[in-house]
Amino acid sequence: MDAFGVMIGLVLLFGIAVLVLAVVGTVKAAKAVAAKIERHEANARRVVENATLKAKTFTKVGPPGQIAAVRLGLRTSLDGTRQVLESGLPQDGQLGEALALLTRLDTHAAELDGELRMLEREPDTARIAAKLPELRERAERITHSAETMRWAAQDRMHRFADDELSRLSQECESEAGALRHWDTSAGSSASSSSSAASSSSSSSSSSSPGAEASSGGAARAGLTDGKGRPSAEELLGLADPLAKLAQRLRKPSAGPTAG
Repeated sequence: MDAFGVMIGLVLLFGIAVLVLAVVGTVKAAKAVAAKIERHEANARRVVENATLKAKTFTKVGPPGQIAAVRLGLRTSLDGTRQVLESGLPQDGQLGEALALLTRLDTHAAELDGELRMLEREPDTARIAAKLPELRERAERITHSAETMRWAAQDRMHRFADDELSRLSQECESEAGALRHWDTSAGSSASSSSSAASSSSSSSSSSSPGAEASSGGAARAGLTDGKGRPSAEELLGLADPLAKLAQRLRKPSAGPTAG
């Protein structure tokens, strides 16, 4: 009974642990899905807002169109800088500080965008004309700061790319020189072998002149020079009959006279 109770307790503990793990996994998955949906929703909302502001810049005239242009320029500058910094962050960790500064700058931009949105609903045109230059000046300061960081990050990535390309070009040149090492070694070995051959030929010619004549007489036939090719009689199989006919027609030579 005691062993049976212990086994039941262990099974229950295992089941509770599996249930807890399943609940924790489900909660984490739900949070991840919710965060992903929220991120996509924020991106879609930003796209719609940017398209609306762009349309207002073309359709609205006067202060409403000017306010829409200021808001659109502010968003475009911050979004472009964020994309550049986030794309270069995996290769360059120092861009993280610039990204943190951009987050703080984005907070000020959000507050300014709220003020511009309220100014769009302002019915008093005199107040709009009085407040718009100040808000535009703040937007230009934020935009200039964002653009400065974006241009600096682009120059930094370009400089790193140039340095890496220079190092890679030097390594390629070194590897090409190593691959061409056979050329210099073959040239030196060929020169040494040619000098050895010339010395041996001069010694052999001076020692045995008959060997030079015998070796010079045995010329090797080439493929197209016509030497060593069979004659027409040999190709037609008439060489032996012609030789026999020549022997029959040949007159016998006169022998020595007996004294």
